[in-house]
Amino acid sequence: MPAGFFPAVAAAFGVAVVVAGGLAAVRPGGWAWSVLGAVVLTGAVVALIRGRMARFPHARFGLCNVVTLARAAMVAALLAVVWQGQQGWDVLAVATVALVLDGVDGWLARRSGLSSDFGARFDMETDAALALVLAGHVWLGGMTGAEVLLLGVMRYAFVAAFWPFPWLAAPLPDRFGRKVVCVIQIAALILLQVPDLVPGVARAVAWGAVAALIWSFGRDVLWLWRNRA
Repeated sequence: MPAGFFPAVAAAFGVAVVVAGGLAAVRPGGWAWSVLGAVVLTGAVVALIRGRMARFPHARFGLCNVVTLARAAMVAALLAVVWQGQQGWDVLAVATVALVLDGVDGWLARRSGLSSDFGARFDMETDAALALVLAGHVWLGGMTGAEVLLLGVMRYAFVAAFWPFPWLAAPLPDRFGRKVVCVIQIAALILLQVPDLVPGVARAVAWGAVAALIWSFGRDVLWLWRNRA
């Protein structure tokens, strides 16, 4: 294991407990189950990460990956309270912190010379999980229709398409527009956590973000098709 991995794991469990406890404290019932769920989910994330450590190219884990792991723990805490019913200011606050930290981990990686394919993939999958969980909160809250779920499942549908269409798994060129759309996607899902948002506004925000995401994935699929082996 790279140096600093186990302290990072301890910090992630701490984040999961604190965030899940805070969320559950302002929601009715199920405090212990919410915290337990967040801890179990964080443990699953840690197990997945540890399984990929053989490909980690650096001697130390780095603060950049610690931040991403903390973001993953926040996602686990948000998932643990989905069953409580709906979006709210508490979910919005946690998701906003996770979005802000999304810009911090990449900056730290570049500054410390610890950039890696592992870190980039870890960051991307954390973003995808955050979008899925936030979409679940919005859908269960009933503020929009099922279209909001597209903001959470499109990444996973794309990955599932690798099996019948292996050429989709080829590396993509780095594009700033893809990063912008990711921010739009998460920002829209955060906005949709606002309680009592006007339904027409909520639907417009959801469909606007869906349109941007379809454009981004469509552009990437078209590039992959044109450059398939």
